[in-house]
Amino acid sequence: LDIDRIVRQRNTLLKQAGGRLTEEVESTLDLWDAKFAEVADQFGYARATLISRLTPMVTEAYEQLAGVSTAVELRYEPPWRQLGLAAALAEVRTTDLRRGQSTVGPQRDELGLWIDGLPGRTHASQGEQRTLALALRLSAHRLVTERTGSAPVLVLDDVLSELDDGRATALLDHLPAGQVVITSAGELPPTARADQTLRVRAGIVEVDS
Repeated sequence: LDIDRIVRQRNTLLKQAGGRLTEEVESTLDLWDAKFAEVADQFGYARATLISRLTPMVTEAYEQLAGVSTAVELRYEPPWRQLGLAAALAEVRTTDLRRGQSTVGPQRDELGLWIDGLPGRTHASQGEQRTLALALRLSAHRLVTERTGSAPVLVLDDVLSELDDGRATALLDHLPAGQVVITSAGELPPTARADQTLRVRAGIVEVDS
């Protein structure tokens, strides 16, 4: 689904139009909108399917990290999906022409993370937000592994400093099989059981013996 190319071409047309809807611009925009709407509907369905598969994995991963049973939801509710992108684009055409860019569509969609029935972005504590983000990362790794039969390298950048001792230990206990790279500004806890440790001092990489 070459949605990026369609959005780029549509945005280029909108910028070149300079806010004026001539017959030529309208005709070309109609063509791009039809392509955009067709691909977006497929894209939206694929995203919704992916999220339905991820949700139970994220719930399980969150409970493992937090140590408590919590209702976690992933919500994908883009405003354009109910009526379809074709109708949404028609509604905002004047706005898009004025701004010179596409203001609706999958390129602007957001994933909602909810915890205990409330949006995580505004109601979760800092620790809960970090745990949600980690649970999503671990779940995406698990899903890719199950779908492809091959575990990708999991990179966790300075995550231990953002977690309390209990959640840090839980994370290390539930790391997936395969290659995992963890960076840390401080010492890794003994429970990390690292196969190899690299230290960077004054720009020089050293391998612990």
